[in-house]
Amino acid sequence: MRIRIVDAFADRPFTGNPAGVLLLDDVFPDDDWLQNVAMEVNHAETAFAHPLPDGGDADWALRWFTPVTEVAMCGHATLATAHVLHTTGGHEGPVRFATRSGVLIATPGADGSLTLDFPTAPLTPAELPAGVAEALGAQPLAAFDTGPDIGDLLVELADEKTVLGLSPDHKALGAYSARGLITTARAADPARGYDYVSRCFFPNVGIDEDPVTGSAHTALAPYWSPRLGGDDLTGLQASRRTGLVRTGLRGARTLLTGRAVTVIEGDLRA
Repeated sequence: MRIRIVDAFADRPFTGNPAGVLLLDDVFPDDDWLQNVAMEVNHAETAFAHPLPDGGDADWALRWFTPVTEVAMCGHATLATAHVLHTTGGHEGPVRFATRSGVLIATPGADGSLTLDFPTAPLTPAELPAGVAEALGAQPLAAFDTGPDIGDLLVELADEKTVLGLSPDHKALGAYSARGLITTARAADPARGYDYVSRCFFPNVGIDEDPVTGSAHTALAPYWSPRLGGDDLTGLQASRRTGLVRTGLRGARTLLTGRAVTVIEGDLRA
């Protein structure tokens, strides 16, 4: 079967966040096989999808695995899967994915982008855990829990320079949330094309730092939109690869818009 590596939230190869994508003919194989394929691909997530019968609430079933575990939500691998479906003729128009996080919709734009419709993360103010500043190497200004579906602690830092300069103790960060930490700050200069900046660390699912995290932006959008005075913003996730995510806060739903590029395509023989 064909397997692809797709750079998501990217408009050129070797940027954004790479994801494995495997389109299956029928039902999912056993979980051990899925996990082994994700381990072999060894990117932040590998997406597995198979078509569903016509007439239901969704068109494709979709699951995501890191190299060490299955996750409940993944934005960049969903974008990558929709990109593969649209560029290979597997689906036309909006595609509905049945996932552990409900039905997620990916809609192609006239400009070649894709927009994901995801649930907005419920943000709850949290007391800053003792030791988190030492683990990050910076003092957060505020902390928020992102709810069980995301499972992160979101922390605002003093400024963009502080976010970019982080060199955290990844092992120590694992004690403070189910998945990891989202760090964020206002953009130093919005004229550069983004309104806020973030970096994401997920040691508990085997990802020390994720290059570009769609699911994190379902928490970043409701955090920054009221503070910056706009429902439609752009976030820069600053990693070695970097990527832009356009966010649209729509109440209980958040729209995540970006592009994707297929970089590798080959045969899976296992």
